Amino acid sequence: MVTVVGVRFKKAGKIYYFDPNNIEIKKNDSVIVETARGIEFGQVVVGPKEVLEEDIISPLKSVIRVSTEEDENIHKENKEKEEYALEVCTDKIKKHNLDMNLVEVEYTFDNNKVIFYFTADGRVDFRELVKDLASVFKTRIELRQIGVRDEAKMLGGIGPCGRSLCCSTWLGDFEPVSIKMAKDQSLSLNPAKISGICGRLFCCLKYEHDLYAEILQKLPNVGSKVLTPDGKGVVVETNVISELVKVRINNPSDNSEEIRVYYLHDVSNIKPKEDFKKEKSENEIEEIESDINKHLENE
Repeated sequence: MVTVVGVRFKKAGKIYYFDPNNIEIKKNDSVIVETARGIEFGQVVVGPKEVLEEDIISPLKSVIRVSTEEDENIHKENKEKEEYALEVCTDKIKKHNLDMNLVEVEYTFDNNKVIFYFTADGRVDFRELVKDLASVFKTRIELRQIGVRDEAKMLGGIGPCGRSLCCSTWLGDFEPVSIKMAKDQSLSLNPAKISGICGRLFCCLKYEHDLYAEILQKLPNVGSKVLTPDGKGVVVETNVISELVKVRINNPSDNSEEIRVYYLHDVSNIKPKEDFKKEKSENEIEEIESDINKHLENE
């Protein structure tokens, strides 16, 4: 076991583990740490705890010190310089007529590097831009192209739900999201209704998907034959959230049909579930996903 502390460098950013280096550190402390790109200022969001060695990426960098008042002032000054750098770089981009959108600027704590984050539809030749920026800021310049999801995370905004974007408020890492998740949750497959302001599928499709997948494994497929307390019938509809099954029951006495609703635990498949045809084949799902991805790319 290894003792570590979890540090974030941005709000809702990824959490990185560091060796506390025998320093007394508490949650919410600001610390100065050594990273792969130099000395950085961060906030402790996970207090000292023990983790397995396989859960960390070696070599584990160390905390240099808990931040001092001087460190806090330097960090504040860097934030002010980032605003100025954003204006300068925006003007330089216009001057060079580059097809790119500047999103954010970041100074490393030791001022050893200035990182400019931007989005663009394709590759951008920014060599002359880098030379211009280096002549202005007299330090190392890095231009880093990011995706639209990262852009939304940095800029923030309000989602269709009316709340602040998850990615900009608390979501540390992006997880893969697929159209199959929307289908499993019986959501509309219209891209406009299941896409966030970044133009990509909602991150929140992932939140409840494991629960949906677990219940769907138990629910019979529409069209399958089941045994109910009232006899045999055919499933015509299911409700994942309520775990209800709507079944069409035949009445042999007058050859009539009746729709009845049962709880999942009250019905059982007559044949193994895998023997029944799914509502949509995997190929159909792939075709739908392909169509939506093409739509998103054209946005």
